[in-house]
Amino acid sequence: MKRYLTVVLSLALLAFGPPVLPGQSPQDLVHATSTRMLTKIRQEKTLIEQEPGRLYELVSEIVLPHFDFERMGRWTLGKYWQRATLEQRDQFINEFRSLLVRKYGSALADYSDEEIVYLPFTMDENDTRVTVHTEIKPANGMPVHIAYRLHHTGSGWKVHDVSIEGISLVTNYRTSFTSKIRQEGLEQLIRQLAAINKGAGTTDS
Repeated sequence: MKRYLTVVLSLALLAFGPPVLPGQSPQDLVHATSTRMLTKIRQEKTLIEQEPGRLYELVSEIVLPHFDFERMGRWTLGKYWQRATLEQRDQFINEFRSLLVRKYGSALADYSDEEIVYLPFTMDENDTRVTVHTEIKPANGMPVHIAYRLHHTGSGWKVHDVSIEGISLVTNYRTSFTSKIRQEGLEQLIRQLAAINKGAGTTDS
């Protein structure tokens, strides 16, 4: 569970940052946003402890613009994306987004003191898809390798996947969601996610 929460934290660290600046590399973005996020958590630690909803507000306001949830949703649903109606796609993306926001919020405060190391990064000026490699060094234990997969869009670099020790977040969700869709259908999966997001579900997705 802690390794999973570390991935969640890493996603949120990347997202909590300033807009992409002209000429700013993906690694520069990761570094700048990580620093800002850690500072924000430490500054508002007391408020967050008193009002947990504040953390969710910050995630909703700042995290979302830095992720390509449609691309993540497309890859997560796989062949079922093509079979889904436009309404189902929108509903799934909204619930998937809310699920990740909840996961972020439940993990962030506990990991604000972790050290992040940025590994060597190179890219060609024409690259539109890159991977940024980092390590999170906990106070105790071995470093955890985190890889951010980004692609360039008209509004800058967007995250579409994160892997920890070579295990993809999108692939993990795809395996879980595909199994549920096969057994119960896409509509039921969406309902389950909605229930979880409202705090009424018991299934850990």
